[in-house]
Amino acid sequence: MNKTETVSDFYKRINRNTPPLSLHNVGLGLGHFNIFTRDHCSLVTNYTRRDFYKVSYIIGTGKLHYANEWIYIDRPALMFSNPMIPYSWEAESVVQKGWFCLFTEDFILPDKRTSSLQDTPLFKTGARPVYFLNDEQQQEISAIFRKMEQEMQSDYVHKFSMLRNYLHLIIHEAMKWCAADKFEQQSNAGARITNLFLELLERQFPIDEPDRTVQLRAPQDYAHQLSVHVNHLNRSVKEATGKTTSTLISDRILKEAQALLVHSDWNVSEIAYSLGFEYPAHFTNFYKKKTGQSPAALRKSIV
Repeated sequence: MNKTETVSDFYKRINRNTPPLSLHNVGLGLGHFNIFTRDHCSLVTNYTRRDFYKVSYIIGTGKLHYANEWIYIDRPALMFSNPMIPYSWEAESVVQKGWFCLFTEDFILPDKRTSSLQDTPLFKTGARPVYFLNDEQQQEISAIFRKMEQEMQSDYVHKFSMLRNYLHLIIHEAMKWCAADKFEQQSNAGARITNLFLELLERQFPIDEPDRTVQLRAPQDYAHQLSVHVNHLNRSVKEATGKTTSTLISDRILKEAQALLVHSDWNVSEIAYSLGFEYPAHFTNFYKKKTGQSPAALRKSIV
């Protein structure tokens, strides 16, 4: 997987200059927003995370590779992506129409007291990223995107407040529609929670930059993301896998540590911090307890 794509990387990829921040932050803190037609969308994109959110109205066929699955898009659809989850797009049809808007959490939630966007039904972990639209829904979404496109070109002093409202409208319309959707349900709720936990755990890796650290380290962190009590999560995981939640987390961190020690040129301190250890010594103790040797000893053995 490639390194996380930033907003600046995105503009470089489509050969455009990043708009001046002052134009995109009128009364909205440090948030960023922009809208494009999908004529600017690459037919094939790299499988990676982005550091921004994206809502796309896709008209055209192709495969969306998302987390550890892929979804075939063969009719108009809305796609919701967030920074936690890597994805890529592989177009099948040459003609790709529609719109997409990219934005940061500070744009749509300028009030810092508001909960994270990743807690909402469309962007939370485990949510389905694609919603297929019927004819009436296509008309509604097209109308909103056209208004957003027109407003983006206007000189209205409060246009970004209006754009934020249009974006909220798209999200709420989709939430209303998806509430009536019928998706395949797993009969065992414990197994479903376990699968979501394992998927969320895996999505944190690989670590591709020294300054991008593991965000979820404790069972409580995962329970919060999955909106379940930590005891319920621990019980479900133990019943489904025979291992504790803490063991699975530490095993995955160990696996990533070994990969970084063998394949990267980062020093031990950088690896320790990227894996969420406050001090390098804590990482060394963790690694030695798990493997019987220190990180430095492993490095020497492969030279």
